[in-house]
Amino acid sequence: MKLAIGTAQFGQPYGIANQAGQVSLHEGKAMLQLAADNGIDTLDTAIAYGDSEQRLGEIGVQGWQVVSKLPIIPDDCADTLQWVTEAIDGSLQRLNVNSLYGLLLHRPQQLMEKNGDKLYRALQQLKQEGLVQKIGISIYAPSELDTLCNHYQFDLVQAPFNIMDRRLIDTGWLSRLAEQGMELHVRSAFLQGLLLMAPSDRPSKFDRWAPLWSKWHEWLKDVNLTPLEACLRYTLSFSEISRVIVGVDNRNQLKQIIHATKGSLPQIPDVLKTDAPDLINPAHWAALT
Repeated sequence: MKLAIGTAQFGQPYGIANQAGQVSLHEGKAMLQLAADNGIDTLDTAIAYGDSEQRLGEIGVQGWQVVSKLPIIPDDCADTLQWVTEAIDGSLQRLNVNSLYGLLLHRPQQLMEKNGDKLYRALQQLKQEGLVQKIGISIYAPSELDTLCNHYQFDLVQAPFNIMDRRLIDTGWLSRLAEQGMELHVRSAFLQGLLLMAPSDRPSKFDRWAPLWSKWHEWLKDVNLTPLEACLRYTLSFSEISRVIVGVDNRNQLKQIIHATKGSLPQIPDVLKTDAPDLINPAHWAALT
């Protein structure tokens, strides 16, 4: 199964639609068992996700493909290789695994700064030592790839993608990543839960896109799909995408997600896509009023 479990909720309360807070150890164990039973084999975490790595280590994630992310390296870092090595040693200890499937940079723009080459060489060394299978970047916008992929070769890219945010297609990067042999994991399939909300639950600061929401709900009604079914089936339908990362708060949610992946998907109209950065980039949401 192409689904991967996003584990930000394992380490902290996360997401605009999260009602449950941080996932408990018992619930986390049960969720991962349910995921494994349904052919899900990949976990997405990060050093910056509170105590997510620690929690996963307590649950036991040997045999999983674990992707983690390096936080921002301090500007005054004297030895990039030592800093990166120590960060990954800490990650492996917390996760209680011998190696990572993937290691991504949370802020890949650091590769274009003065110690960028050192940082890339440090990542390559971790790969050569067998501590990491694939190295790559986590991006907020496909435009970041224009510069980064001109300078460096990556094995794995993580990017946002959903019915409303189709920049990966429109920029040509969806096909280019596949052509260049880079594995693609996409996140934000539900736009952090915004696409799943009933109109009455959606925060009023998103009302400026009322015509778009109206088209979205009308289309769902016309094709008789739930928002969950539409969002998942759309992202899973692309052969260029290896994994679709979904954040889950509990077992029931995961069951609904797995069930929603099964079934057909009608043609998605172009009127449902937008390139409004204040909507498709959650980093902008705090400034909305």
